[in-house]
Amino acid sequence: MTHTFRPGLDQVAAYKPGKQAPGDDAGRSIKLSSNENPFEPLPEVLRRIAATLPGAVSRYPNLAAPALTQALADRFDVAPENIALGAGSVEVAGQLIHALTAPGDEVMFAWRSFEAYPILTRVAGAVPVEVPLNADARHDLAAMAGAITERTRLIFICNPNNPTGTVVGAAELQAFMHLVPENVLVVIDEAYVHFDRDPGSPDGLEFFRQHPNVAVLHTFSKAYGLAGLRIGYAIARPEVTDHLRKVALPFAVSQLAQFAALASLEAEGELAARIDLIVGERERVYESLIGLGFPAVRSEANFVWIAAEAHSEAIAAGFEARGIAVRCFPGEGVRVTIGTPEENEAVLAAALPMLDAVR
Repeated sequence: MTHTFRPGLDQVAAYKPGKQAPGDDAGRSIKLSSNENPFEPLPEVLRRIAATLPGAVSRYPNLAAPALTQALADRFDVAPENIALGAGSVEVAGQLIHALTAPGDEVMFAWRSFEAYPILTRVAGAVPVEVPLNADARHDLAAMAGAITERTRLIFICNPNNPTGTVVGAAELQAFMHLVPENVLVVIDEAYVHFDRDPGSPDGLEFFRQHPNVAVLHTFSKAYGLAGLRIGYAIARPEVTDHLRKVALPFAVSQLAQFAALASLEAEGELAARIDLIVGERERVYESLIGLGFPAVRSEANFVWIAAEAHSEAIAAGFEARGIAVRCFPGEGVRVTIGTPEENEAVLAAALPMLDAVR
């Protein structure tokens, strides 16, 4: 049987999740390819999930998620109407594109940045506009401002940027906002904001309060360790969130995810200690890789970018041969997620024999 598929789908690349490494000679396999939190959720979060499990599996979740929505509104001092939930911030990004673009409209983002941006854009029938990062692997905001056209509807600023871990400065983002037309929504994607220690980084919520055309994306997947439960949210003006709810997949945010997110918000003090550990390990891995001679880039996320360019595939293969899965972007670089201290030690031990590949 021959099927007729929607025109343009041949230009859409399927999202490639991080893979598990085959075991090394000792059978060890370490997955550092998906920017996952290396630790289990906190005991109270797991207890809340277990207590919720029986009813949460057999019944549809509450679509409005009132308890979680109110908790987020209180946490960020916004109205509940400013909150829109989705199955991870990536699904909310898709909601934004579907809600704000018609076929042929443009969605702009830096490149390289989050792999889902061009996929979500093309699936919606919109046109991706990829603006190259600058020589420091950072957003080139001047070039992005210059690329705005009358068809531009959305601009994603991934901050910290995935996969490079770099951040834009608050002052340069403010200057950029003055160049963006008011009818263009700027989405500050802060999936990794909890790991950002750069004092010059912008606070997405402050930009949301200052500019009517700013939305902020957050996720529970990274710092909170709920990647498998799929929950994220946007903070935006009510006229935006109202339309996000219209295009959202019904019941996409499970009751388990809602209760786990609520419990995680209540345990932020304990989570902060884990985040500090990951940040400390990130700095150790970065400094060690630099000391070894690898072209690592200073990161404000939970991963380190090795700008290995033509050597990227050889480095990724070298890690894999030693039982460590990293994310390779051929011709550009290798992204190494920060794992447990023991996993990070294995990364540094595996890096030593690969020095010749980057010289």
